[in-house]
Order: sequence, then structure tokens, then C-alpha cells
Amino acid sequence: MARINYADITNPVIKPLVERIQNERSSVPNLYKMLLNSTPIAEGWLNYLTAIRQKSGLSPKIRELLIMRVAVLNEADYEFEQHLPIAIKEGCTQEQVNGLRVNDFSLFNEEERATILYCDEMTRNIRVKDSTFATVKNFFNDKEIVEITATIAAYNMVSRFLEAIQVDHE
Repeated sequence: MARINYADITNPVIKPLVERIQNERSSVPNLYKMLLNSTPIAEGWLNYLTAIRQKSGLSPKIRELLIMRVAVLNEADYEFEQHLPIAIKEGCTQEQVNGLRVNDFSLFNEEERATILYCDEMTRNIRVKDSTFATVKNFFNDKEIVEITATIAAYNMVSRFLEAIQVDHE
């Protein structure tokens, strides 16, 4: 059960932002119902996560792989469940998703394994080893590395918010 109340999404003051969230996300998930307690935060969050999910040039499969791995590392079940159907739609197999949960990366290619290790180091240690960064740099250009790093950072933010406030599953 959530530790604080969800915002009243019928409040006319926040109606334009609620409509924008509905248009961009097809609904108003509990995460956004919580964020709407502070409209400036909800709006900034929406802008940032929309850039990550819908405007970046990063492969959707890599993006979802990273999001799922962050959710596993942070034990963020809400985040995991929300992204599972997206990850499958974007090309992750159920076996790969299962592998993320048990640290079995044998079903991933070398490029994917490099991003998983990068994600693990960023999430667990914050700092990334030079050797890990060099491996990622073998596969990705500067723009892609920024997008990979921002995706990992953003979804660490998401899981920390969800877990601290204990946002309820849909």
C-alpha cells in the first residue's frame, strides 16, 4: 500500500497534464497518480521519460533490456511488471528476461552483455570501470552511450521513487 495518497486526477487544475499523460501513456498509471501530487515534478518527469522512451535513437530492445535489468537489481516489481510486455514486444524473449533475474546472460549477444555489465556497475557501484566502459564504446557511438547512460540513470530514479513511496501495482 502506498505510503501517501495518490493525487485526485479529476482535479480541474491538473486536467491538462492528466490529459497529456493519458495521451502519451494510454492511461494514468499509479506512478503518475503519485507524481501528480507535485505537478512541476510530474511534468518534468514526463518530459524526461518521454525523451528516454520515445525520442532517443537507442534500440528499443536494448532500452527495455536495461530497464528490466535496473528493475531486477533494485527489486522494483512495479517497474518490472510495467515493462515486461514492452520488453517482449521489443524483442526480448521470456528466456532472456528470466536470465536477467538470475544473472544468466548466456542468451544475450556480446553487445547486450556489455550493456548489462555497464548497467550493473552503474546501478550497484555508480562508477563504471574503465574496462567496462571501453567494451561498451566498442559497440556504441557517443550519442548511444549518452542514451544508454541516461536510460539506466532514469530508471534507477523510477525504481527508487516507486520503492520509497511503495506505489501500488496497477
